[in-house]
Amino acid sequence: MNQEQGEKNYLGKVYLVGAGPGDPGLLTLKGKGLLEGADVVVYDALVSPQILAMINPQAEKIHAGKRRGRHSLEQAEITQLLINKARNHAVIVRLKGGDPFMFGRGGEEMEELLRAGVAVEVVPGVTSGIAAPAYAGIPLTHRDFSSSVTFVTGHEAAGKYRPIVNWQAIAQGSETIVIYMGIHNLPYIIEQLQIAGLNPDTPVALVRWGTRPEQEELIGQLNTIVPQAETSGFSAPAIAVIGAVVNLRSILLGSTLSD
Repeated sequence: MNQEQGEKNYLGKVYLVGAGPGDPGLLTLKGKGLLEGADVVVYDALVSPQILAMINPQAEKIHAGKRRGRHSLEQAEITQLLINKARNHAVIVRLKGGDPFMFGRGGEEMEELLRAGVAVEVVPGVTSGIAAPAYAGIPLTHRDFSSSVTFVTGHEAAGKYRPIVNWQAIAQGSETIVIYMGIHNLPYIIEQLQIAGLNPDTPVALVRWGTRPEQEELIGQLNTIVPQAETSGFSAPAIAVIGAVVNLRSILLGSTLSD
């Protein structure tokens, strides 16, 4: 910390708390305790109403959600808001869907807060890329089908001159692929994976609103999932699971239903 940062006096501490994917039972005990004792909670759009109901009734609640094309606050505004609140409040919770460090910009926010001299603590959450497949009966690893998993964001513009995601490497380097925020760019992603040599018959599962009562799945193959999604109107928020482990869904769910 430099001298300028050391001269800043902040009353409070910012907690970057992962709310999990939606099921309130998946919120950590530490996260629940912080919500119950918070002075200010700045929360994202995908945090479930049941978890928002756990917030201290006296706390100031600020919606800062970001959905595609609809931003309540820009990222820089959110960070500045947290800094401002830390000047006058002891416990500030930045409540994020899933896990703060898994495609949640938690690292960026923490970096900026520390640079401003604000104390920060991270409280991890259950990420949707693990929980949603589990609730859909899809294990991401299995000794007979997959010993490697890649988590990747699909939220990048199709046709970018220098795309961030190396789909060629991902297609060849992992037996299970989990894609966050990829529904809008699904046609482009599927095309890139097939160009990279992934078998068109590779199973694909789309899981929407994972772990919530309204969860729904769409099951297909690499060469069928795009028209299936278009025909059914399947939309975000959803994650995609690509790999042979998707075929275990019918076996595991069948076992669960029969028990």
